[in-house]
Amino acid sequence: MDQLPEMAVDPIGNLLQRAVEDPTAAMLDAAPIDDEPLTPEDEAAIAEGRAAAKRGETIPWDKAKSELVSDDCSAQSAIGSVHFP
Repeated sequence: MDQLPEMAVDPIGNLLQRAVEDPTAAMLDAAPIDDEPLTPEDEAAIAEGRAAAKRGETIPWDKAKSELVSDDCSAQSAIGSVHFP
């Protein structure tokens, strides 16, 4: 800590606090960036999703959340509770 520049102390403190409060999120924060190039299929799926959103073909988050939870009920018991904000 003594070797950190003064301007890095608060951000490092925030990272440590996040690790204490939510270790899974901290682990994901530290994961390497996925630098795999997009395939043509990936790009087509992204374009399709963006076009659907522009057309207003979306569902409210509460509905999506309830569908995800109900579809995953059997897996929840195997992996623990699933938390959706």
